[in-house]
Formats: sequence, structure tokens, C-alpha cells
Amino acid sequence: MYLENINGPQDLKDFTAEQRKVLAGEMREAMLRRASVHGGHFGPDFGIVEAVIALHTVFDSPKDKFVFDISHQAYPHKMLTGRKDAYLYEEHYNDVSGYTNPEESEHDMFNVGHTSTSISLATGLAKARDLKGDKENIIAIIGDGSMSGGEALEGLDTAGEMDTNLIIIFNDNDMSIAEVHGGMYKGFRELRETKGKSERNLFKAMGLDYRFLADGNDAEAVIAALQEVKDIDHPVVLHIVTQKGKGYKPAEENKEDWHWHVPFEVETGESKVDFTDPYAEQTARTFQRMAEEDEKFIVLSAATPASMGLNRERREKLGRHYLDVGIAEEQAVAMASGLARNGAHPVFGDFSSFFQRTYDQLAQDLCVNNNAATFLVFWASMYGMNDVTHLGFYDIPMMSNIPNLVYLAPTSPEEYQAMLDWAVPQEKYPVAIRVPHAMVGSSSRPVRKSYDELNKYDVVQSGSHVALIGLGGFYNLAEAAAEKLKEQGIDATLINPLFITGQDKELLESLKENHELVVTLEDGVLDGGFGEKIARFYGGDKMKVLNFGLPKKFYDRYDYEALARENHLTAEQVAEDVMKVLG
Repeated sequence: MYLENINGPQDLKDFTAEQRKVLAGEMREAMLRRASVHGGHFGPDFGIVEAVIALHTVFDSPKDKFVFDISHQAYPHKMLTGRKDAYLYEEHYNDVSGYTNPEESEHDMFNVGHTSTSISLATGLAKARDLKGDKENIIAIIGDGSMSGGEALEGLDTAGEMDTNLIIIFNDNDMSIAEVHGGMYKGFRELRETKGKSERNLFKAMGLDYRFLADGNDAEAVIAALQEVKDIDHPVVLHIVTQKGKGYKPAEENKEDWHWHVPFEVETGESKVDFTDPYAEQTARTFQRMAEEDEKFIVLSAATPASMGLNRERREKLGRHYLDVGIAEEQAVAMASGLARNGAHPVFGDFSSFFQRTYDQLAQDLCVNNNAATFLVFWASMYGMNDVTHLGFYDIPMMSNIPNLVYLAPTSPEEYQAMLDWAVPQEKYPVAIRVPHAMVGSSSRPVRKSYDELNKYDVVQSGSHVALIGLGGFYNLAEAAAEKLKEQGIDATLINPLFITGQDKELLESLKENHELVVTLEDGVLDGGFGEKIARFYGGDKMKVLNFGLPKKFYDRYDYEALARENHLTAEQVAEDVMKVLG
């Protein structure tokens, strides 16, 4: 076995073509076994194995610097840079993150998990190299639909004017997470069909040298192509064509489902766990009904249709009521604003982490113009994705402080449904809905049909001494804490605020009459969050305020329950802290 003896790229240098071929098979087998137990990104990594072997054969990492876009394609790179144990042995599966990480290895330049960044980052590395008078190669590796992201185009534009070594590997597998979208991909198809000879060439239009390789899964061909561009004195794009999911039949045949996958049975490809998000399913069903009832309704996706439960069959059924803009979240938000201004009823849904990329469009293109588009923020929770690059709990400070935006926090599927049914057809406000995480279940509490009366909270239970305000997915935590307080003889007031973006000043003022403590609970960071809005209201008053949430910091691969306990986000701890304040 070759893989188990590779401790760094230097161990590859003397491999023969046959040894490299065997190594590629061993790497796929190791990734397959690991993914079947651990889960993770699948198709992108299987497709780039030979190219990564070639990169580490030709170049001298870490002197020569690799920048992997999104890091979806970095598993093979990690295997060849001293981290193969994390792919060979189950007891080490959690030793590495799912993304490049400089804390793990000197061979990783950046901790990156968002798309379309590699070229821009590489231009910075190249310019710094030149300022220092160094001579190493700078290589950006980009693929999986990332070229449609605006930052990738900005990076290409800058690179086209640089007169220095910069190598861009465009790994073209004709896929994003799902299928690719956008006019540039028509051009890439022509380049594949003409073996790189089509005049419709984005890279040449940007002023870049261009090379084409039809089989990027042929390690020897990739090595030859890389040797031609090594130490080149100007920016060049090497366009290689690869097969996403190569080497595992289910992944080759169903590329969308196997972009990322939960643990599965190797022999059949059947999942070992049910990963269905009930809120995504609810959203998809609602979209189908709205498309049938409202000719002006349209759903926008930025290459993540699964976030909204929209598999291929559902997308096809939506027809003209569905549009995927590709990996281009900023375009989705701005387009939604344009749709709303011209009388349509647009909805854009995406994961919370990716909404971070849209701040300027939310503020400038949407809210300054006060256009009534709807945005669904999924996995906005400490119980969502837990890689440092994909944290989903910074949306409240970012979005709730944009003027004109109405940010809603449903506490149940029933409330989410009511908010969705209200938000999409209304034409008064830009609205975002913080979709609850999958563990938030049904409730028999009555729900509103209209949310036109902005910032009006619901008092679910009236009490005295203590008021618990549980926001969105943490309303259940407030409810459980109220039960614990009742055991201590405290009948707490229980409030569902519904609105993240404002204060119910009349209600908050009324609490002064028979309450001495107001408690806020939010599934997000406290700095700039919802609780601070409540604390600010009582700033000049004798009312005491306790805010429960997370400190502002970057967390990586944390244990959910441990993080909750660490920050007193259990019902018992909340009740204990309340009793301490009450004395």
C-alpha cells in the first residue's frame, strides 16, 4: 500500500505512472470508507484525485502555494500532506476539518469554506511574493460552479493585468452543487466541445493565457500540462475537464445528491441516517402551492436548492416559477429587489452562513429601496453547521440592524407557515424569516395570520417578577426554563417576540409594573443581537436584564451540547441564573 507510507509531497516525487495510478485508487478507497462512516463532501474530492497527485508531483508545496476554492476539493490534498491517517483509520477521522486549515498544516494557506475566493486570495499571495522578491509558484484551484461567483470574476479581472507568475487551475466537471447555471457555462461547454479552441473564451477576454486539457483524470497528462506552466512569468489558466464523483458509481450517476453525503452503506449507497429537514420539506410544498395560486410568484436559488427542499423533480415542476442564478448570492438578492420593484413576488432561500455574502445588496439594493422581497434564512442556529467557515449564528447582528428589513423568528412549523403565507404576497416590506432548526417541533399555540403590526410581541403566559423572552428556536428553551422556575415558586411571564428587528416598547414598558428581571434567550451571538435591543430599552431604568446567547468568537467543530452548557443555554442553568439574580 502506497498511501500509508506518504508523509508529505516529497514521498511522491519518484513515483512511476503505474504507482500513481494505484495511489489514486487507494485514495478513493480511503475516502469512500471514511465518508461511509463520517460523511462529508464526496463528489468534488473524488473527481480531483489525479489532478492533486499531479500538483504535488510537479510543484514543491509549501514553498509553492496552493489555494483551494471552498476547500470542497481538498481531501486528496490533505492525504498527501501528512494527514493520511485521518482518512485511513476510523479513530482519526475527526482529526481534520472538512476544509483547508493552516492550523493543521503548513501546506494549507487559508481556512476557507465559502466559494469563489481562491483567485482573489492567490492574487494577494502573488503580489506579496513579488514585493519580497521571491520566486515561488502561486496556484489557485477553482471548480464546482465557483466561477459564477462575483469574487471569482473580480479575481480574474485583477489577474489579467498582473505581469507575474499566477497559475489558475479551472477544474471543470460541468457541475455546481446541482447543475450549473449562467451564460458563462455555455461558453465553458463550447470550450470543452472544441478542445479549448472556441472563440467564446472568458479567460482570454480577461487578458489571461489559456491552456486546455480534455482529461483531467489522467494524472500523466495533468503532470505534463503542469510542467509546461511551472515557473511561468505571466498569469495562465489551465482548464481541465474532470468527472465529479469518479470511481463510485452512485456518485457518478447522481452527482447532485453526492456532492456532500451523510454516512452510507458502501455496497448500495443507501444512507445510514435520515437527513431530511422538515422545514425544507414544508418550504418546498408551500412553494408548489404558491406557484399554482400566484402567477407572479418566483423562487430564486444560488446553487443551493436543497436548502429549500427543491430536488430536481420539484424544480422542474415549478417551471418558470424557479430560477437558479448559480453561486452568486449577491445577484440573487439584487435580482429579488428588481423582481419586487416590477411587481413580482420573489423568494430567495439560502443557508445562514451564505447570507453573510449579501450584506451590501440587502442594505443598498433592497432595503434603501424598500422593495418587498422575501428571504428565508436556513440553518441559522448553533445547532446547524459547526465548521468555522459555515457558522450560521451571525445573521441576527447582520440582518436585524438593516433599516426597513422586517426579520421574523418563528417558533414552530405552524408559525413559520403563517409567516411565509403572509410575507410572500405582501408588497409593503422587505422580509426575512429565520427558519427554525430541524429540532424545533410543532405547537398548538395560536398563530397570527398577519404581521403588518410591526414589532408587536405575543405574551403567551402572564406572570410576575421575571419575564422570559424566547426568540425563535429558543422559545422552547424559555418555555422549559419557565417550568423550572415554577418549581421554585416563580410564575414567569413568557413572551414570543416574533420580530427580531424591533422593540415592542409598549409591552416592555408595561413589564416595569410587576417585574424586576427581563431575560432574553437567542440562538446566536449576543454582541449586536436581539437581547441587546431589550437591554438598551431598560438602560436608564432599575429593571435588570439577563441576555443568554453565545459570545462573539469563531467556533470550530464544537460539540453542540457542550457549547450549550458552557454558555448556560439549558433550562436548568437559565433558571439557576435567574434565581441568583432574584436573590
